[in-house]
Amino acid sequence: MKIRRYLNFVCGAQSLEELWHGHVQQMSEYGFDRLIYGHTRYKTETSLGDPDDFVILSNHENAYLDGFLRKGLYFHAPMLRWALENEGPGSWRIVQEMAAKGALGPEALKVHEFNQALDMKAGYTISFCSSSPRYKGAISLAARPGLSQDQVDALWQDEGEDIVLMNNVAHLKILTLPYETPHRSLTKRQREVLQWVGDGKTTQDIALLMGLTPATIEKHLRLARESLSVETTAQAVLKAALYNQMYVVDA
Repeated sequence: MKIRRYLNFVCGAQSLEELWHGHVQQMSEYGFDRLIYGHTRYKTETSLGDPDDFVILSNHENAYLDGFLRKGLYFHAPMLRWALENEGPGSWRIVQEMAAKGALGPEALKVHEFNQALDMKAGYTISFCSSSPRYKGAISLAARPGLSQDQVDALWQDEGEDIVLMNNVAHLKILTLPYETPHRSLTKRQREVLQWVGDGKTTQDIALLMGLTPATIEKHLRLARESLSVETTAQAVLKAALYNQMYVVDA
């Protein structure tokens, strides 16, 4: 779709599923048929945070995701390391040149060989601007098999600014939409209780408002803390808010 139509689509998307499906289709029109989007709000100098807290979206096949994500190859991926130190678009030529010079370490070389074996040979990575040193987001755009990095770089010369703009807008929209994983999902009751806590209500207040006992409210709060892997209710409210799970309008 044309860029104006695409931006209107992104602004109107009501769910991550709707947005991601449209974004995958849009990038495929430029020849990028396999995408991985990742975002963390818990980065430190030595860690990207708990993988269960990552926002991950991808249309890759399981064979790739099993190795790259679930077995942890991503942590040593040269372009991910590049994304952590840079902002904006980066050509995968960076890795090709490092490999040719023998400048990749053993772990990075293992990732490079894995990518080559699964036809991840040409593409671009876009590292998004961050408002906090603890936040980091990036997207990997793999060119369809058969395209060389020379061809992809030539395409980028013509279309790169539009592609970066579309990915930046999609990233900003993703940050506004609810995101849950099986490890971090809340029930409707847990969400409602956290919402009342966020409004400054006490356990007794919430029990009265919801027509439940204080003990039941405490149980919902405990389960919410466990689901979100935090120690305090205040932390649970913050994490639920960061992932837009507060004040969700049910379909």
